[in-house]
Parts: sequence; C-alpha cells; structure tokens
Amino acid sequence: MSTRTSAGPAPWLLVAVGVFLVLVGLGTLVSAPWRYAGGGSVVAVAALQILGSLSSVVIGAGVAWLGASEAREKR
Repeated sequence: MSTRTSAGPAPWLLVAVGVFLVLVGLGTLVSAPWRYAGGGSVVAVAALQILGSLSSVVIGAGVAWLGASEAREKR
C-alpha cells in the first residue's frame, strides 16, 4: 500500500510569498532609497538598488504564478 504525500508547500503559501515579494519590490522602487545614498558611487548604488527591486518583482511574480498554476492542477 502506498500513500502520496505532498513534499512542497501549500499553493496559497506560494502565492502569498510571491505577492509579498512583488509588494516589497514595488515599495522599494516607489520610496527611491538611492536618493539618500552618500559617497561618490551614487550611480552604482542606484543601479544596484533598481536592479534588486526589479528582480524582486520578477521573482515574486514567478513564485505567485507557480503557486497559482499548482493550485489549478490540484483541482
């Protein structure tokens, strides 16, 4: 007799984490923390912070999409 157990997290948890990551990335872009960066490398700091917040949005959207598609497959 074999029983199947799901090894992954619940789909709603993946969607919640994805939405949180998207909101964090958008909040970082809106608050523009690079305005407060000091020193001579303001352009490098700004570029890295923009890249980091955009990648947070992309990764969050991907995680939420995976969670939503997994929830549809389980139905």
